[in-house]
Amino acid sequence: MKALLCKQYGPPESLVVEDLPDLVPGAGRVVIDVRAAGVNFPDTLIIEGKYQFKPPLPFSPGGECAGVVRSVGPGVTNVEVGDRVIAMTISGAYAEQALADAGALVPMPPGLDFPTAAAFTMTYGTSYHALADRAALARGETLLVLGASGGVGLAAIEIGKALGARVIAAASSAEKLAICREHGADELVDYAREDLRERVKVLTGGGGVDVIYDPVGGGYTEPALRSIAWRGRHLVIGFANGEIPRIPANLALLKGAAIVGVFWGDYVRREPAHIAKDLRTLFTWLGEGRLRPRVAATYPLARGGEALRALMERRVSGKLVILPGE
Repeated sequence: MKALLCKQYGPPESLVVEDLPDLVPGAGRVVIDVRAAGVNFPDTLIIEGKYQFKPPLPFSPGGECAGVVRSVGPGVTNVEVGDRVIAMTISGAYAEQALADAGALVPMPPGLDFPTAAAFTMTYGTSYHALADRAALARGETLLVLGASGGVGLAAIEIGKALGARVIAAASSAEKLAICREHGADELVDYAREDLRERVKVLTGGGGVDVIYDPVGGGYTEPALRSIAWRGRHLVIGFANGEIPRIPANLALLKGAAIVGVFWGDYVRREPAHIAKDLRTLFTWLGEGRLRPRVAATYPLARGGEALRALMERRVSGKLVILPGE
């Protein structure tokens, strides 16, 4: 099989495609013929040795994929060869074959194509956990989404609307904001051209936003937090800006606000029964057309590094997907 390998920590351009022996599943594990692999921000960190989890070198990046079960190891009873599944892998998905724990597999809903399936679970799972669980976003509240045109951002817009919130989308260009509008945003803020805090103040009549969805970090976190309402919740999703902000603690005190961490990967590991319930809700909404995952582009395996570079430079509106068979 072919795999895109990280042989030493470094930039996406250092990744190489090589032939490897076919995979063999151990006890409780499954080998999947990968049809599509989602490209996610943690993948950009893991190849540079900056992520919480560091697989031994060499390794193939890629934390989620969709495909067909090729073989099952001893003790696996929940799936069979030929089943169409979505898999959470942490790493290893940028390859023609991937290993996954049987318990980390999700059956693909009928009619769902592989690229959409590979683009769905991590972004929508993260955003649902953040908004419904960690923030308890309620109908009638106002949600501010930073980095709103990215994969998790668009998912947050759609889930926020499904939960009955008014959604303000903030992004860095008119083109990106137009996509946010297509996915249901009620109000738009171009924070490359407008003062984020002042614009939010106008849009909320000075009352502030109830929930802030922040996958960006850097210089946008503090003005967003200064725009929070009384008893608001600021969700820390990640740091796509590349900078972990230093937040003045008095801002949370003055607004009676909460700064809430969101780590979906560990949530999946620690609370599998909850994630199963989340996914049932999300797949129901997907089937109803309330969620519309945006696959911005697909790449063959040999160009997987280009996909990671585009994501790192924040040139993506929606989700990128690698197709190992192309």
